[in-house]
Amino acid sequence: MDKEFIKELINLVKHSNIKSLSIEQGEFKLKIETHEPSAAPEEPKEEKKEQEFKHIEILPPAEDVEQEDKRYHVIKSPLVGTFYRSPAPGAPPFVEVGDVVSPGQVLCIIEALKVMNEIESDVRGRVEKILVENGETVEYGQPLFLIDTNV
Repeated sequence: MDKEFIKELINLVKHSNIKSLSIEQGEFKLKIETHEPSAAPEEPKEEKKEQEFKHIEILPPAEDVEQEDKRYHVIKSPLVGTFYRSPAPGAPPFVEVGDVVSPGQVLCIIEALKVMNEIESDVRGRVEKILVENGETVEYGQPLFLIDTNV
């Protein structure tokens, strides 16, 4: 075993809930143990963690986009993956802002687990806004497009 591997094991034990780690490799044996710290040193750490969480800013959910205007239909991501506006790098995008789309028309691709999934429009309307940048990771249910259905 090399020294770097042993250092990594020590750090693993030091920074986790592991109390003891034993490794045997041929005639080489290694045992790493941690001792229970007293309760006094843990209390300041807990107070510090509480202070860290007091300054977290809570942002409104992305679903608030729906409330922007009732005339817009929101196309949401049906899965988690990487958003692509065009079928291949350098190819023109499937749609641009201002394009009129029909049900079944491909709007983008979301790559998930190396599978390219075409995302189609389910309404007829004009693309008013593209809410995601090309190559950006999207979450399930995340709004992708605003479609004006009053066309």
